[in-house]
Amino acid sequence: MRSNRLAKWLISGPPLFYLLLFFAIPSAIMAFAAFRFPGDYGGLMPFVDVDPQTGARQVLINLDNYADFLTFENFQRFFEDPIYFELFLKSFWYAGITTVICIVLAYPLAWLIARSPKKTRDLLVLLVILPFWSNFLIRVYAWMIILGPQSYFSQALNGLLAVFGIEPVSLLFSQFAVIIGLVYVHLPFMVLPLYANLEKHDMALLDAAQDLGANAWQRFWKVTWPLSLPGIWAGTALVFIPALGMFAIPDLLGGTDSMMIGNLIKQQFLDSRDWPFGSVLSIMLTLAVLLLAAFAGWAGSRGKDKR
Repeated sequence: MRSNRLAKWLISGPPLFYLLLFFAIPSAIMAFAAFRFPGDYGGLMPFVDVDPQTGARQVLINLDNYADFLTFENFQRFFEDPIYFELFLKSFWYAGITTVICIVLAYPLAWLIARSPKKTRDLLVLLVILPFWSNFLIRVYAWMIILGPQSYFSQALNGLLAVFGIEPVSLLFSQFAVIIGLVYVHLPFMVLPLYANLEKHDMALLDAAQDLGANAWQRFWKVTWPLSLPGIWAGTALVFIPALGMFAIPDLLGGTDSMMIGNLIKQQFLDSRDWPFGSVLSIMLTLAVLLLAAFAGWAGSRGKDKR
């Protein structure tokens, strides 16, 4: 019994310690900071002030009165101003568009990889994960060059538009550039779970459906698509959730109208130094992500049950 308990702790202990240290404790600190007052020079209002001359400590607030250091004003500010709700909706829209485009692009690619010979399959999987070998920012800067006004791509596109009498368009610092960057970064996260799912499909089911008179579309819609739903839901979670909190791509590729909730959180912590309100925004984003993850898990398990 003791050896079994020791083995369980040796297996589960390190992951639990990791989650406690890097998730639970920071989340608790963030939740506590959301109810604090901001300091005069940013950050959080200190409990104790230290005189730089004498080193004497002076308590600034009455710890017996919770109203002196805890407040609901930060949450009230979030729910009263509609601009924050609109920013959440814009972030959901960006993440949703990115997810849909990733599904459309990743499904045929994952199907091609899953039905390729083993040597070709391994090479294709390697090509899918190859972008991860380079730095994230370098890849985004590469898109800044591709979409820039002096790039061959932009000049060719504007030349084509000029033939039809359409005015030139600016690709960089636009919503189009943000979506392109989000799709490019997150596409492998959709391909890999779809490939892992499609590879396990039994081709005898498609043969049986064909013997029963089903055409190619019916075989896909009645057999392949339902069986691939767990992979789709897994890929959706892996794409939608990171895209929802993304801030680097809108900063580099987007304009002033492409701001997402991640950009606002970054501004509150680094620029405005309003840590309490930044914590409120982070809590709301975390709750939204947890709800989406729970929904994706439920939908994925439901898809498995239907099989």
